[in-house]
Amino acid sequence: MSRIRWGIVGAGRIAHTFAQDTAATRHGTVQAVAARREDSARRFAQTYDIPSAYGGYHALYNDPDVDAVYVATPHTLHLQHSSDALRAGKAVMCEKPITTNAAECQALIDVAAETSGYLMEAMWTWFLPAVRKAKEWVDAGRIGELVRIKADFGYPLVYAPDKREYDAELAGGCLLEMGVYPVALAALFSGRDPEAVSAVSRYAPNGVEDDVVATFDYGDYVATLGTSFRAKLPNWAYIIGEDACIAIPNFWCATDCQLWVLDDMVDHFSDSRSTNGFDFQIEAVNADLLAGRTQSEIVPLSASLRLQQHMDLIRSKF
Repeated sequence: MSRIRWGIVGAGRIAHTFAQDTAATRHGTVQAVAARREDSARRFAQTYDIPSAYGGYHALYNDPDVDAVYVATPHTLHLQHSSDALRAGKAVMCEKPITTNAAECQALIDVAAETSGYLMEAMWTWFLPAVRKAKEWVDAGRIGELVRIKADFGYPLVYAPDKREYDAELAGGCLLEMGVYPVALAALFSGRDPEAVSAVSRYAPNGVEDDVVATFDYGDYVATLGTSFRAKLPNWAYIIGEDACIAIPNFWCATDCQLWVLDDMVDHFSDSRSTNGFDFQIEAVNADLLAGRTQSEIVPLSASLRLQQHMDLIRSKF
């Protein structure tokens, strides 16, 4: 086998990005798509010339021509859909957040262990070349001792209680929807748990959080993290050390990073890509599966559990 045949569970916006970028990979192809309604799946399949389309998900899980499943359904369905795919013998890449809390994440990790299946959270930011380069600079000591991590991600989203992002029954709220990005950025560059967490939150009329600022105290440095449905935030990340600072514009989908010493930019990296950026994580999973690995080295399951634990800590301060 030289190519991984993917099945997509869900036909929403993020599934379109996955299908578009899989076409840019060397070792992956989309073989099937499934949606709640067969007509939605068929329209999606026609758009991307996908061979098989299913109404309902179990037919996709049982398709012998599908090697791996990308779960692109709402947060509250991730545990069930990923578990079902794993138990059907499929490798799984599940859209972030992988689950809605740490207990669910552990339950899904247990299913992966029971089935000896491949499972990875689709934390695509961690695979982006600009973010990898920034991490390389930090690991090489180019910023000196870490002093502060700053990251925020927010876009204004008109309030509608039946919209998925605001729907409390679907784990709506800005923390899981957008806040996972700054939380994950802090986890990537810290590599450890904070010693203390504080948070300030504001709420939409139906009670879900729509603006959050969190502080993670690591003892010797601090991370300040923000997310919002109320306003467009800068959406940059800064990794600040005693000797230099790394700036990552639009870090959640980063194309470049900058290394600054005081007011001078001393290094710069750009990936000059033509894709959305999902292809980096897709090709990494393809490589894992072709090599027979059951976990990602870049986003191991322990990292996904840590992210869920950190978001649980933030929620405990609401």
